[in-house]
Amino acid sequence: MAGPVTFLGRVRRWDESKPGGLAVVDIPAGLVPELGGRRQYRVEGTLNGAPFGGSTMLVAGGGFAVGVSKASLGAAKADVGDEVALVIAPAAR
Repeated sequence: MAGPVTFLGRVRRWDESKPGGLAVVDIPAGLVPELGGRRQYRVEGTLNGAPFGGSTMLVAGGGFAVGVSKASLGAAKADVGDEVALVIAPAAR
């Protein structure tokens, strides 16, 4: 199994024109191969030390990100614009 990877990232809106919409954290390009490549899948791990689960997604322009729910942000005491610490790996099937 691929991962886990550890990195710092900034929480941002998937679509800045939708203030209440999906929040994401971009995954550094160098870590994508360690997670198993650029495909969509579930991940699990921690967000600022709080248990976390989300899904990866392709970003326009060639990037890769993980979606972060409002509940996960709350548990991690984080918000859009904050830098967060993530430890993620593909979820066990």
